[in-house]
Amino acid sequence: MAGVNKVILVGNLGKDPEVRHLEGGNSVAHFTLATNEYYKDKQGARVERTEWHNISAWRGLAELAEKYLKKGTQVYVEGKLRTRQYQDKDQQTRYITEIIAEEISLLGGRPTGAVSSAASPAAEESVSLRQEPELD
Repeated sequence: MAGVNKVILVGNLGKDPEVRHLEGGNSVAHFTLATNEYYKDKQGARVERTEWHNISAWRGLAELAEKYLKKGTQVYVEGKLRTRQYQDKDQQTRYITEIIAEEISLLGGRPTGAVSSAASPAAEESVSLRQEPELD
């Protein structure tokens, strides 16, 4: 039986996506997503904990991110965890774990401070795109 690698998040963008257009026509968007959870400490005070997630979106999802996502946008992201390694400038091996988005859906209205434009969906309109998985 094959393993399962599935992540589902609902959160808010920490900053505008960084989109790169690659040779061959592909695009990739990188952004951070904040999710919040709440608990009570020993004194009974409510404490908020924010977790930051690195998200990568490819091809059509990158175009969606570039067109619609802005800092503060609330989104639903479905994808898989991927850990990769690279060499830093000092030739030290570093690792990064990120979520490779397979589906992104905009939730709620426009983020605070967003400018209305023809490219922005209406508050009641849902924008969603699903990326077909690649065969390895």
